[in-house]
Amino acid sequence: MKLQQFTDHCYAFTGSVNIGYCQKEGKGLLIDAGLDDSAVKKVLKQLKQYDLPLDYCVITHAHADHFGGASFLKKTLKIPLYAPFLEAAIIENPILEPIYLFNGAYPIDELRNKFLEGPPVCVDHLLEQGESSIGPFKMEVIDLPGHSYSQAGILIEEILYAADSYFGHDALNKHIIPFIIDADSTLESLEKLLHISCKGAIPGHGTFSEHFQETVQENINVHRDKLDALYQLIENKEEGETLEKITKEFLTLHNIHVKNIGQWLLFRTSVTAYIASLIHQGKVRFKIVDNEPKVSVDN
Repeated sequence: MKLQQFTDHCYAFTGSVNIGYCQKEGKGLLIDAGLDDSAVKKVLKQLKQYDLPLDYCVITHAHADHFGGASFLKKTLKIPLYAPFLEAAIIENPILEPIYLFNGAYPIDELRNKFLEGPPVCVDHLLEQGESSIGPFKMEVIDLPGHSYSQAGILIEEILYAADSYFGHDALNKHIIPFIIDADSTLESLEKLLHISCKGAIPGHGTFSEHFQETVQENINVHRDKLDALYQLIENKEEGETLEKITKEFLTLHNIHVKNIGQWLLFRTSVTAYIASLIHQGKVRFKIVDNEPKVSVDN
């Protein structure tokens, strides 16, 4: 994890998961807290090394790789935690993520791991969309749902901390089918990013760029390609097909071989989000055939 400086006041600890940092007037603000205690300890070590302050922490969304270190951070430094309203509910009750991935049923032990369920931590203040201030930091909180329910981007000192509203090129190639819970909101958020004026942006997974719109457009193209490919797959099923079978064929189409139930449920959620978008467009529908829900073209 490396501390990278963008402007006089804006930085990020870059790595597999980026953690934003801003300092001004003797105060420090962290944007996200990494996956676990180990990640945030590395941040604290470097802050101490460079004699940089830490007084506040903003969590952009309630995925464990972005808030898993917040519990240790709060216990150690007693600093206030900020998060969007629906994300705060999951941060305080992180079992909700494996619950929704498991169709609302109480999750099996295999799903209760640090990648899907971070340690619970109390959120002190809710982030509201629009202009906001935390100590000396003036920022714009930008609503960027799609990857999660009420994910926030933070625009501060003309640097956009974009969370997982878009993924860097390498991350897109790695995951092939990005995790989303709402395809329409994802595309709307990406279109919004194209029109944000700032000096540069850094995603939760990827590199800082002054020309981030090119990567945002790449994300848009990926999602549109996935929607088209999924529709063609469903279109070829004259009698329709179950969600599980469609998920299997969609993963096979993209040469993806899942290794555990957690990974499969994450992919299934993305496939379901794409199907929901196709339903909203009037292209496909669910129908019940012999006690099975099947997805078919809406003729």
